[in-house]
Amino acid sequence: MVHSGTVCWLRSTARITIGAIAAFTLLQPLQAHAQQPSGSENRPQVEPADDPTDPNNLRPLTQDNSLLSIPGGQRLMTEASNAISNQNYALAAQKLQESRQIFNQLSNFYQQLGGSFAGIDTRLADSNRTKAVETAQMRDEATYRLALVHRAQNKPELAVPLLIQIIRSQQPTRELGKKAYQQLLELGFVDTPYPRSGTSTQPRSSNK
Repeated sequence: MVHSGTVCWLRSTARITIGAIAAFTLLQPLQAHAQQPSGSENRPQVEPADDPTDPNNLRPLTQDNSLLSIPGGQRLMTEASNAISNQNYALAAQKLQESRQIFNQLSNFYQQLGGSFAGIDTRLADSNRTKAVETAQMRDEATYRLALVHRAQNKPELAVPLLIQIIRSQQPTRELGKKAYQQLLELGFVDTPYPRSGTSTQPRSSNK
């Protein structure tokens, strides 16, 4: 049996406890408001590494993880070489096609920049035109490897247009242009060797 005095004490303690909890609950928002900075300090803080306007925060396209870059295109060519070693020609063709497109875009962009600075800054114009030529060379090399992959896949109808593009870009007198023409000769698309040996000008006979 619980005495009436005990009941009264419990009720009194409960009222005090509830009042203390209510007071503490009301004080918390007030304290948080008092601690909250005002004015410009209330804005989200931007770390220097995340601030795109910070000149020290540079993310150069020359990094390997950047796709629109020379290292990015070269990385794809390396992946294609590994795929070829594993005789995964479908994957190799995909990687080479992507690499070819990247180098082609880079060459066009550098060519456009070079033209934009023509007559304004000779150094910048020449520098970008040089990069345009270099990336065009890389594009043609990727294109040549892609043509070889298509040959390995027994898809000469895909290889021939690529080889002709190389010859148009490189000219038949340059090494890569000669190699592309030799591929056309081996495929039977052309029947006259180049460069022709000796003084013979006769087309190569298919019976030889």
